[in-house]
This record gives sequence, C-alpha cells and structure tokens, in this order.
Amino acid sequence: MSLSIIIPAYNETNQIDHTVKKLNTLKKKINNHEIIFIDDFSEDNTYQKLKKIEKTHNRIRVFKNKKKGLGQAVELGVLKSKKENVCLFMCDLSDDVNDIIRYYKCIKNNPELDAVFGTRFSKNSNVTGYPFLKLIINRVANNFIRFLFLSNYNDFTNAFKMYKKKTILKLFPIVSENFNIFLELPLKIITRKYKYKIISINWFGRKFGKSKFQIKEIGSMYIFTMLYCFLEKVLLNKK
Repeated sequence: MSLSIIIPAYNETNQIDHTVKKLNTLKKKINNHEIIFIDDFSEDNTYQKLKKIEKTHNRIRVFKNKKKGLGQAVELGVLKSKKENVCLFMCDLSDDVNDIIRYYKCIKNNPELDAVFGTRFSKNSNVTGYPFLKLIINRVANNFIRFLFLSNYNDFTNAFKMYKKKTILKLFPIVSENFNIFLELPLKIITRKYKYKIISINWFGRKFGKSKFQIKEIGSMYIFTMLYCFLEKVLLNKK
C-alpha cells in the first residue's frame, strides 16, 4: 500500500514551513508516501518557497496549477500522483496530521473500501476554535445534505478525506471549481454506491495566515454541486 498526500496552496508563504515540518513526522508511520503541493496561482512567493523545499525533501513534489481553482488543483494532484491512495489535505494544518495515519490504516486494513471520510462532529472528535456562525451554517447545510441524500454522514464539506486513486479517477470529470469540489467528491462516492467508512477526526483551525473560505462568495457553488449530484443520482444512476 502507498499514499499520495495532495495539498493545494494559495498564498501560504507564512504557513509552508510549519506544514512541511508537521508532515515530515509521517515518514515514521507511512513509509511509502509522497506529498504533492499544487500552487494555485499564488500572488506571494509560495511557489518559489515550495520549489526550494522540493530540492531538499525527496518525498515532496511541486507543480503549478494549470487553471486557477481548487477543483483543477485537486484534479492535477490526482493525475500527478504515483501512489495507490490519495489524501486531500489543506495547507493550513487545520486538520490533525495524525488522522492521516488513522485514515491510511483504515483503508489499508479494509481493502474493499474506496474511501475513508472523517467527521469533525462526533462524540470522539476534538474541535477547537471553530467560529460560531460558521459552525451554525455548517451544521444546517450538512444536515440538509444528509437528509436529501439519505446518508448517515454528517461532514460532507470538510476537504480532508482519503480515496483509492483508481476510485477517485472514476469520479472525473470534476465540475466544481472552488471549495465545492470537497462536496462533489463524497456525494459522488455515496450516490454511486462505492464503499466508504466514517471515522472521527480532529480540527484545530489555522495558526498562521488567513482563511481563503468565504461562504458569501461560494454558497451558490455548493448549491449547484448539491443539485448536480442529486440530479445525477436520480436521472443517471451511474457508477
């Protein structure tokens, strides 16, 4: 078994060193892994900094996105990956690196799985510093999606998940251009009846820089993705 960790990065020059340092701890637990950074048209020196790091870290590979947007960044990362499984991980370190190990063990010990989904909203999760208003919007939206798709999952919109590469390739083409990519992928897994497991994960929020997520700007994109996947489920019933 092997793992590619795919990390989109946009204007993260103050964050990169901390993220790389934390990810370096994985080599003791996951021997066969690579880390792929996709620079998404950063306006600072994120790309230049990553290229310097790439020269001294043999597990790290760095690419420039070809078309601006998280959807394209994820797609490029998957296509560039060389391992059996892919983990989508945000550069801001909001999620717990140790949960990557838990994901990997789960998919390694259960070869029938196509994906592992984490939830920040279970009794075993540790969530720190989640903005109250954002939390309310998150829970309303995720529970509505859960009801609409008759699912037992409750954290669709979190980016941090793991997929078998051969499975995620079957979800292409990706239609989402922004953060809604992280809703599109799990909904396709669920509606196309691929096998997945849900585990509890932790969330700590970013310590450096500023969040790129703006609910006012991308709310309509989430609605589009939800309706797209629902129509696919009802009309196409594809896998």
